[in-house]
Amino acid sequence: MRGAFAGLAAGDAAGWPAARHRSALLAGWARRLHRELDAFAEERQVTTLPVPFALNQPVAPLAVGPSDDAEWLAWTALTIREDRAEAFGRLAGRDDVRARISVWAALDNLAAGKLPPASGHDNPHHFDDAAAVRAVAFGAAGLDPLEDACVTNAEDGVLGAVATARAVAALTDGAPMADAVEAALGALPPDTAIGHAAREALAAARAAGSPFAAVPALDAAVLDHVYSYGVAAAQTVPIALALADTAVTSARRTPGAEAFGVEQPSVEEFSVEGPSVEGLGVERVGAEAFGAGVSAAACLAPVADSAPALTGALLGCAAGYDALPAAWCERVRTLAGCCLPELAGADLLDIAGRLA
Repeated sequence: MRGAFAGLAAGDAAGWPAARHRSALLAGWARRLHRELDAFAEERQVTTLPVPFALNQPVAPLAVGPSDDAEWLAWTALTIREDRAEAFGRLAGRDDVRARISVWAALDNLAAGKLPPASGHDNPHHFDDAAAVRAVAFGAAGLDPLEDACVTNAEDGVLGAVATARAVAALTDGAPMADAVEAALGALPPDTAIGHAAREALAAARAAGSPFAAVPALDAAVLDHVYSYGVAAAQTVPIALALADTAVTSARRTPGAEAFGVEQPSVEEFSVEGPSVEGLGVERVGAEAFGAGVSAAACLAPVADSAPALTGALLGCAAGYDALPAAWCERVRTLAGCCLPELAGADLLDIAGRLA
């Protein structure tokens, strides 16, 4: 469970949108100036594009760290035993919350008296992956995410949440990645957009042979370059499944594992039992797979807001917390409060421990 939480937060931090989300903690004029510089670059055909910056302000918010996905995961874990409509209802009307379009639409629906599933179905972004991110908490706890998902999403948005939870639940129970992917596919009918995309993504990534090699293939097979928001569950969840699957398979073939005095484990051996995993080779494979999968997901710029986080959750859960890079785990455990201010300074790993 700690691996899933830390893995999601590391993937969240690795994507380029994290700095944009965390820049919400800076003064409003800094973000306005960023937009003006971006417009200047467009108008003057300048290729040096501005990035989030701090001018005469503390730079801490722009350091590598978790942002929106990690905070919504933490909020879900803290409220997981509550009625989901009531938990979301307490957020309605607040002006200090930052969230996906599906969540804001659901909060408006709840405030107007429209309860689930209508709050998630009568929703312009019912198809996004907000519920899939929250589903990591439900999967880690062995709970059904359906009630939660229906508050903010419908159709592919709900299917993505169920698939994510099933995969995380299988990995938390010690299943190998291959079985976790099959569990996820079982929640994604082939005749749905997300089900079709998941199978296409897995085929493309497996043919490529490694996560980084799969980036162009996934871009061609799954990504939608027409729509303006890259958080559709039919793209991000399939990409996460495909990269997690391929990362495990390719990591066990990584040259040099013999130097650790162990045979390279098979895919079937890549199941997680936390600190009790026997053999340095298995932990090495876990670390290799995690780094390769999350990095590749971050290379897919249109979906970098959540695909790296979902990929990190799967691979972090599979590898176990102790196999993850210590520097990343330490950097991502403290939440910034850029989306939910009450979580500023909260320890994500402590929240995972309380959920456990």
